[in-house]
Amino acid sequence: MKATKIVRRIADPSTDEAEFRRWTPEEVVARQLLPYRSVRVLKERCYRREVHHHRDGGRITFTAEDLRRQNERHAVKPFARTA
Repeated sequence: MKATKIVRRIADPSTDEAEFRRWTPEEVVARQLLPYRSVRVLKERCYRREVHHHRDGGRITFTAEDLRRQNERHAVKPFARTA
């Protein structure tokens, strides 16, 4: 029997197809979609409900909306200098 290689296509977050895609914590850290460098830290923040996420069947996943909401939550307005 000949083994076949399975190739998974990863959706680009800027496309419409990404609206229906669910990212795992490993993919979020690898693609730097959120400002976390460790999968473990990201999962711990999810368990403490500090990060927007979904628990599909007990697994942590992120939608495009979750990523947007989390990035908006940590957005900082530029500092305005006074004369």
